[in-house]
Amino acid sequence: MKKKKLQMTLAGITSGFLNGLFGSGGGVVAVMFLRSMLDDEKKAHASATLMILVMSAASLALYGIYGHVDWKTGFSFVPGGIAGAVLGTVLLKNIKTDKLKRLFGLVLAVSGVVMLLR
Repeated sequence: MKKKKLQMTLAGITSGFLNGLFGSGGGVVAVMFLRSMLDDEKKAHASATLMILVMSAASLALYGIYGHVDWKTGFSFVPGGIAGAVLGTVLLKNIKTDKLKRLFGLVLAVSGVVMLLR
């Protein structure tokens, strides 16, 4: 049990650090850690959302204090983000685990290439 608690602590620190530094990325690490701790791929992805919510709230508060948030632009993405979240949640319920893994890997790979080239 101590090993699992240490893993969860390291996952939280790593995910939170990335989220604070980049404003994203913590969820990717959270999913990877949760995959190793949970037997259910879908639960790993869904549980990472809880981590992301809490980490993002903390990061947003500090970003706001430091004046790094463009509130108007950020809020303009919210309606589409909510619609996308609903669509993704419905799809998660119906997608097979092996396809979810491949899709997640593809999104990470494409994101990585785009980040390296821009």
